[in-house]
Amino acid sequence: MGLCLIFFLPPVSPVAIQIKSHWDFYILRLTNNLKLWQALTDLPAFDLTLFLCRVITTILYGLFLVAVVIQIGFALYFFLRVFGMADEGVDSKTDNQGVSIIICAKNEAKNLDDHLSGILRQQYGGNFEVIVVNDASNDATGNVLRNYKEDFDNLNEVMISSFEKRVFKGKKHALSNGVAAAQYDWLLLTDADCEVASGNWLQQMVAPLGRGKEIVAGYGGYTEGAGLLNAFTRWETVHSFLQYSTYALAGLPYMAVGRNMACTKSVFLKAQQSKLWNELPSGDDDLSVRICGTPDNVAVVCNEEAFTHSAAKTTWKEWAGQKQRHLSAGKYYKWGIKLLMGAYGFAHAVMWLGFVVLLFTKYRVVVGALFGVRCLVYWLIWAFTARKLNEKNLVYFFPLFDLGWMIYNFAFFPYITWKNKQQWK
Repeated sequence: MGLCLIFFLPPVSPVAIQIKSHWDFYILRLTNNLKLWQALTDLPAFDLTLFLCRVITTILYGLFLVAVVIQIGFALYFFLRVFGMADEGVDSKTDNQGVSIIICAKNEAKNLDDHLSGILRQQYGGNFEVIVVNDASNDATGNVLRNYKEDFDNLNEVMISSFEKRVFKGKKHALSNGVAAAQYDWLLLTDADCEVASGNWLQQMVAPLGRGKEIVAGYGGYTEGAGLLNAFTRWETVHSFLQYSTYALAGLPYMAVGRNMACTKSVFLKAQQSKLWNELPSGDDDLSVRICGTPDNVAVVCNEEAFTHSAAKTTWKEWAGQKQRHLSAGKYYKWGIKLLMGAYGFAHAVMWLGFVVLLFTKYRVVVGALFGVRCLVYWLIWAFTARKLNEKNLVYFFPLFDLGWMIYNFAFFPYITWKNKQQWK
C-alpha cells in the first residue's frame, strides 16, 4: 500500500517522504533477514528482484488459466447457440395485424430520399403506415416527405418545432411523438439512414409478434466499404449481435438495436414510464429490453430478408462519438447482465495480456496451446456468425480485431461505467 501511495503523492510532500522512509526500512529489514537466513543455511545468494518476478509470473499464470476457462465457458454456454439459431419464418397470422413503422429524422433529407421508398413499398398482407417524425429539421426533410406523400397515402409526417417544450431528452422526445400518433399496436422502429434488405423486411420483423412475443431484436448492420475502420465497425457489430442474440436465446435478453427493432405499443409505453427512460437522450432500444424484456417475450430475427444496413462512419472521430452514445446505455443494464459482461471483458483482457507476457516464461508451451484452442473456438464462431449475417471479408482481420477489442474496452471504459453521451443529433 505504501508503494502505491507514493506514486499518487507529490514527491516532496512530508507524507510521501515519511511513507517512503517506512517502505525503505521494511525492504531493508526483509533483505537483511533473508541474508541472515542464507548465511545460516549456506544457501546461494538471494535475489529479491528475481523472487518477486517469479511470484508475479506465477500469479499471472493462474489468472491466465482462469481467464481462458471463463472465455471458453462463455463460448460453450452462450455463443454456441448461434449454430442452432433458426431463421424466423413468416407467420400467416400476422397478415391481418396493422403495423406502424416509425422513423425519427433530424436533418435527414438525403437519407430519406435514398431509403424511404424501400420502406413504403413493403410487401405486407395487412395494413401498415410509415410515420416520419420531423424533429425540427432545417434542411429539405419536409420537402422530401411532401414529395413522397404525393405517391404514398400511408406516409404520415409528425412535425416537432424547435420551440416545442421537450418532455423527453433527445431522440426519445421524437419517438414519443411518433408512438402517440401511431394508429396500430405493433411498432417497427428504424432510422432514416437505414436501407432495408428486401420487400419482406416488415413481414419478417413482425412475425414473432404474431406468435405472442412483445419485443423483436433484428440485425442492423453497416454497408461494406474500404479501410480498417469499416472492417472493425462491421466486425464489432457482428460481435455485438452474437452477444445479445445468444443471451436472449439463453433467457437473458439485455439489448436490441433501434435501427431494426419491433415491439408492441404497450411495451413502449411501459418503458417510457420508467424512471430510467429519461436518463439518456438515446438508448430507447436497450432500455426497452432492460425494463420490459423477459426470458419469454423477446425474439431474435436472423433472416437475411429482415436485415437493415447503414453507412458506417468514415473517420475515427465520428465513430468514437457514435460508440460513446451507443455504450452509454450499458450502465443501466440489470446487475446480473453487467456482471456477466464485465467478467467476459475482464477475462478477455487478462487472457491477451497474460499471453503476451507469459510467452517469455517457462509456461510458454502451455499458454500457447491454451490460447490457440481459445482462439480457434472463437474465430470459428465468429466466422459462422459473419457468414449467417452476410458480412464478408472479415475473417482475415479476426486476430487483429480480437486484440483490438481489448483496447476498445479500455478506451470506452468511462462511457461503459459512468459517463453519458448527452447529445443525439
